[in-house]
Amino acid sequence: MGMVRAVCISEKKGTAKRNVDTAELVVQHGLKGDAHAGNGHRQVSLLAYEKVKAFSGGDIQIAHGDFGENIVADGIDFARLAIGTKLRCGNALLEVSQIGKECHNRCAIFNRMGDCIMPREGIFGVVLVGGTVKTGDTIEIEVLA
Repeated sequence: MGMVRAVCISEKKGTAKRNVDTAELVVQHGLKGDAHAGNGHRQVSLLAYEKVKAFSGGDIQIAHGDFGENIVADGIDFARLAIGTKLRCGNALLEVSQIGKECHNRCAIFNRMGDCIMPREGIFGVVLVGGTVKTGDTIEIEVLA
């Protein structure tokens, strides 16, 4: 079991996400108000807090959402989950639909630091059951694929 550390959205594509602490997960859409939400297979992105902390090495200033992630949580190594794994996040249910991603045009983090962890550590999911997700909520593996 893990804990949600941040819930991030961006109103426009191509801009950094910002922590809003609470958001609504909409079935087959993603986070309400996030420019990247939609009916595809990458509705919500998740990244492990521990991976962000290890990447930063303690001396690089990285804000939640800088990697384009919607949910930052500790206690779960998301990149080790299988596609089809279900995650209970607050009162919502997500299903892992993709592990990692191709980094297009070198993101702002890559340009600033020479690397980006989202392609190898981030995951994506679809929303099966909607609900509210907020900082401090538990996140747990409900069903392993």
